Amino acid sequence: MTKISTQTVYAKTALLPNGWAKDVAVHLDREGKITSVETGANQSGTATQILLPAPSNLHSHAFQRAMAGMSERRGSEPTDSFWTWRQIMFRFLDALSPDDVEAIAAFVQMEMLEAGYAAVGEFHYLHHQPGGTPSDNLAEMSDRIMAAATETGIGLTHLPVLYTYGGCDKRDLAPGQIRFGNDFERFQKLHEMASDQLKSLPKDAVIGVAPHSLRAVDDAGLSAAIALAGSAPLHMHLAEQVAEVEEVLEAKGKRPVDWLLNTHEVSHNWCLIHCTQMTPEETLGLAKTGAVAGLCPITESSLGDGIFDGVRYLGADGQFGVGSDSNIRISLSEELRTLEYSQRLRDKCRASVATEEKSTGRVLFDGVVAGGAQAIGRQSGAIAEGAYADLIALDGTHIDLDGREGDEILDTYIFAGDDRMVTDVWSAGRHVVQGAKHVQGEAIRAKYRATMASLRDRL
Repeated sequence: MTKISTQTVYAKTALLPNGWAKDVAVHLDREGKITSVETGANQSGTATQILLPAPSNLHSHAFQRAMAGMSERRGSEPTDSFWTWRQIMFRFLDALSPDDVEAIAAFVQMEMLEAGYAAVGEFHYLHHQPGGTPSDNLAEMSDRIMAAATETGIGLTHLPVLYTYGGCDKRDLAPGQIRFGNDFERFQKLHEMASDQLKSLPKDAVIGVAPHSLRAVDDAGLSAAIALAGSAPLHMHLAEQVAEVEEVLEAKGKRPVDWLLNTHEVSHNWCLIHCTQMTPEETLGLAKTGAVAGLCPITESSLGDGIFDGVRYLGADGQFGVGSDSNIRISLSEELRTLEYSQRLRDKCRASVATEEKSTGRVLFDGVVAGGAQAIGRQSGAIAEGAYADLIALDGTHIDLDGREGDEILDTYIFAGDDRMVTDVWSAGRHVVQGAKHVQGEAIRAKYRATMASLRDRL
């Protein structure tokens, strides 16, 4: 991406920290940070209709995008589930080369930006060659994710994953998992090499640590990963599936969330992914920690994970954000709509998370903007001085948005519209989506098409 310069973004209507405002001018510096915000301003710079702070996509496995539409047939098992889907995923990833991963990641990141996300937390566990042999460059696959981010301009929080065992009993990794595997010593070296490579990215790039799950790391590995992360983002899958909960309960004598909250000091830099299998007490306990619940409603629906207890969690002021996870469907508006509709279907109600002060759409949007930024350690989350300019512009002339004011804008965007309402996106000041299209979209799409054609011949 080209370097950014000082610029001004003007909006007829904008969502600021203190609410909606008219005729807003947002001034940016060369580092992509907001230097000042004016209201009642004259039009100047890049003109938009509706300007919002852009959320961060807090959980992605980029390579799984290439599997979209390939896992909807039932196999020989009497019922299909997360565990049968995982076997399909393992077979698929054995065909992926570093070049494939880079092309797929660039395409995924482009789609995220066009959907309105300004940044992504890439939960990256595809580390090695088929068969598990490390590349000469141990962090080769991490380098390819970063190369994709350089091409697309997305804000990247890279989350190398520690994945050591095939289950709580410390069994060896199965053939499909072997490309993920590292003991902590090798993982620490990989993380160090990825950290060095991250320095070639813009200043808003961040690196964190991701112990995969309580099944894939032992107690010593988890403690070491926590120490390595320090105050940086620390992400982990937790309590996604009933079988996972049962395995952890048998091995540790407690359910996953209960065990974690009673064993480690979970805090604001933690992001716990899914948490669809929690008791009411665990839900309230997680909310008290200040950690972010990383929700992936489309993927959780696809895999039959269950429904996050959002009403209870938000009622306890819990922090949350959303991610596209398996990337079978990348749509910011649809993640929010699916999250809310799942609550309505379970509880047989409407406007489940709305308050007297804020509409459903406003509660959801404010939550994912703040929670996403917190989860990936990004200095964004508001159109405010000092924050990175992560911005999303909606088409105020769209037939469904025409004449809408205040929170009804967000309600209409989420529940009546879709991501086709997005006209422009800035990531730390990089104006990467213009006229609803990514500025490098043609080249990125062509490379992805070629990659998929090659993969079809190899699968």
